[in-house]
Amino acid sequence: MYGFAKFYSKFYKYPLPLLLLSLWLVAVFLLSDRPAHSQHPVTSNKEKYQSTLLAKRIMPSTLTENVRKTVLENGLTVLTKEVHTAPVVTVQVWYKVGSRNEEPGVNGIAHQLEHMMFKGTLNRPIQFGRLFSALGSDSNAFTSYDQTAYYGTVERNKLKALLVLEADRMRNSQIEPEQLASEKRVVISELQGYENSPEYRLNRAVMQAVFPNHAYGLPVGGTKADVEKFEVEQVEKYYRNFYSPDNAVLVIVGDFQTANTLETIKEVFGKVPRQEAGGRGQEAGDRGQRAGVISPSSPSFSTQHSSLSTPIVLREPGAGRLLQVVYPLPDANQPDVPALDVMDYILTEGRNSRLYQALVESGLASEVTASVTSLRESGWYEVLVTAGAKQDLKKIDSMLSSAIANVAEKGVTSEEVERAKTQLTADVILSNRDITSQAMRLGTDETTVGDYRYTDRYLAAVRLVKPTDVVAVINKYLTKEARTVGFFEPTQKRITEVADKPHSAQTTENFSPGAPVLFSEVIKYLPPVDLATDAIAQVLPQEFKLTNGLRLLLLPDRSTPTVTLSGYIQAGTEFDPENKAGLAAFVADNLLNGTKSKDVLTIAKVLGERGASLDFQTYREGVHIEGDSLADDLPILLEILADVVKNSSFPSKELELHRQQTLTDLQQELDEPSEVARRVFVQSIYPKKHPLHTFPTEESLQQIQRQDVIDFKTKHYRPDTTVLALVGDFDLDKVRSLIKNKFGDWEVSGKAPTLKYPPVAMPQKMVSVNPVLPDKAQAVTYMGYTGINRYDPRFHAALVLNQILGGDTLSSRLGAEVRDRQGLSYGIYSSFQAGKNVGTFLIEMQTSPEDSSKAIASTRQMLQQIHQQGVTALEVETAKRTLISNYNVSLANPEELTDRILMNEVYGLDKVELHSFTDKIQKVTLAEVNQAARELLHPDQIVVVTAGPSVLAEKSIR
Repeated sequence: MYGFAKFYSKFYKYPLPLLLLSLWLVAVFLLSDRPAHSQHPVTSNKEKYQSTLLAKRIMPSTLTENVRKTVLENGLTVLTKEVHTAPVVTVQVWYKVGSRNEEPGVNGIAHQLEHMMFKGTLNRPIQFGRLFSALGSDSNAFTSYDQTAYYGTVERNKLKALLVLEADRMRNSQIEPEQLASEKRVVISELQGYENSPEYRLNRAVMQAVFPNHAYGLPVGGTKADVEKFEVEQVEKYYRNFYSPDNAVLVIVGDFQTANTLETIKEVFGKVPRQEAGGRGQEAGDRGQRAGVISPSSPSFSTQHSSLSTPIVLREPGAGRLLQVVYPLPDANQPDVPALDVMDYILTEGRNSRLYQALVESGLASEVTASVTSLRESGWYEVLVTAGAKQDLKKIDSMLSSAIANVAEKGVTSEEVERAKTQLTADVILSNRDITSQAMRLGTDETTVGDYRYTDRYLAAVRLVKPTDVVAVINKYLTKEARTVGFFEPTQKRITEVADKPHSAQTTENFSPGAPVLFSEVIKYLPPVDLATDAIAQVLPQEFKLTNGLRLLLLPDRSTPTVTLSGYIQAGTEFDPENKAGLAAFVADNLLNGTKSKDVLTIAKVLGERGASLDFQTYREGVHIEGDSLADDLPILLEILADVVKNSSFPSKELELHRQQTLTDLQQELDEPSEVARRVFVQSIYPKKHPLHTFPTEESLQQIQRQDVIDFKTKHYRPDTTVLALVGDFDLDKVRSLIKNKFGDWEVSGKAPTLKYPPVAMPQKMVSVNPVLPDKAQAVTYMGYTGINRYDPRFHAALVLNQILGGDTLSSRLGAEVRDRQGLSYGIYSSFQAGKNVGTFLIEMQTSPEDSSKAIASTRQMLQQIHQQGVTALEVETAKRTLISNYNVSLANPEELTDRILMNEVYGLDKVELHSFTDKIQKVTLAEVNQAARELLHPDQIVVVTAGPSVLAEKSIR
């Protein structure tokens, strides 16, 4: 899916562009209990290290080391960085245009154009998503305030093909009326999804008040009213004005030779003409001289910020009270930015932070998040507080102001500043380990501030920040006079339980899908490429097993001075008692809240001083451990992990605080159509008493006692059901010895608990359920039934089948028909979620409420078509190439590589599966895929759950 890089509900400590997250773990852990993130993960931290020592340990020069900047004659800026750790490369094209270049009336045109850039060109009149998929490219795009970016990561032998495609759509994109009409529906569906969130609506109101005369106050994705009015001529003019080599930055990072690649770039992009004189104004990317866009000379143009003396109050349907406070800040090039970021970490990062202590520990709030946004023309500091149950927003606001004033009056300690600096710097390093992220960093810096070396300068400035600098920026920017405050007050109590009774129904619509995608057309328009994939180095992890049964997989990788840890404990929600659903997550979420020798703040501080992260996520079939650290700090990370899994003490105070936070989270989840649809879907497939049927409720969470937590931990947290995988910069023997020392005394008693999963019958006919969530703008549909587990002999054929059916929202059969041709859904996907014990076949889509029935009918007809007629040999070969290429690309990401090593061991697969997986995919035949289609696709025995507004009840699928 496309998107825009300003998520209303996400706050990043270090501003990074939107990246696609891997869905692999979600599939692995099978319709998980929405990874039950710890309420207060002790993420990336640091402290009392001297700045000189910090500089040596972090080595920030690696961010731009070996980067070469070249400017072609047509004005295209090219940034190249060779990284030879894996045979993959990322290609990104960044245009210096975003929502900053808009005004009311044309809000969202940059985002709309981003969508249209996938619709085909004069030379290639075909959905570009299909071309990227055929290449095996992990491709996507996003629109932000200051830029629009298109990115793809592929095996190195496909570099030129990606360059050819990007150069083609830089100049030759076609914007046809029918396609624009269809894609406008898709964008509106996307916007309706955001409208479902109270956080988004509150943020939009506050930002419009902060920036009343500047485009930073407009929603990045646009508004439905403006999108509906876009005409072909408007979008074409915007394309001609801004999509030009002299307004673009091409970033390439990965395994290539710079000299040869630059020659290829000149050959491919050099013939794309620059913008004609006067087309964009004096500066590429400024806002001058274009109809429908704010001009610097316009009387309405102003970078001045506004503030309101009284809060903006939204009284609308929703769940839970929210407080948002926004303080205007300077642009990214101003010298105060590093001190502001350090300030943010001191105020809101981790359990030791000032605002967490003042608001969450006191019970006033269940969560507080914040971020510093630094852009080309301005910036802001944004604080979002989720109120605790029955807490007053005015009181929370008063406490927030008092806490900030207290910091300004009494100052901050050197220890706090050093820890924040270490946290921040480690975050930057740890978030730039894979080549896609490195290129994102370069592209962001070059298009936002005009200098790809910005982050290096920024980190150097961070190291110089002193306690007096932090106090100075608080006094300068975080004043009561400057801030704008928003309150969200829900007007009605949301449902607290989801228990709609399923009923059988049949559709009466007859929407005939178009002809199957002709993959011969895809191949015809694909740039020439050597389709033979590069051999991936057959490096395998070393396996070890302690006498207590703990399994360990170690893979040294010296490419960056970091370590990634991934772990698994067989203690998932499948073991939840029916009357105490949520217990497994309760245990995992509280592991970091204290041990026999360390209290919660000490644990947070120890990790915080080193910029390490440690988190536990609870899924159906296990608890997943995620950890990251700089290489030198791995002993500390392992020491804390060993302590919490062996010696967690579960203090009563922390358990009660967590209970209140979880109850608040539950209330918000049951206000989300996606969460409601997922719950009803799972409970419609798996009957009561089945391990997958149970979900937490307010009643079940209230039932959980401290002794329940202790007993569950004692019973299920065992070394013989634990697996740890580490990839990174370490010595094999030293780490093995260290783990044996830390975990060797973890005792095991008796046999590990097991579960018997009862067989589940398929529904005899279509079952339709429509839980109603009033006043939601978008509907979410889940369709499916029980599927295969990981050990089914049809597993690899099912993966190929799924890639063809709905593995990609742009190139799949479902994507091409439901999303691309009919414009009925922003995103539609299918998956075979194959777990250890069971599996689920699932299709998920988001639609406008009025389009739900049509999208469901079209989806079922596509299932019927493939079930009866099968797929083509060319589709199978293309899907296999895509899966293999995407898999090889994923192995270049240390987090994905570590997770794959881990889960292969959890499933009991041979360690060579890490590399033999692609061989198994390659051996899948057309006959096997079509047999899987006949045996695994059942359009008339399907459960369909659509959660959304009440209009669905009136237009129920009957």
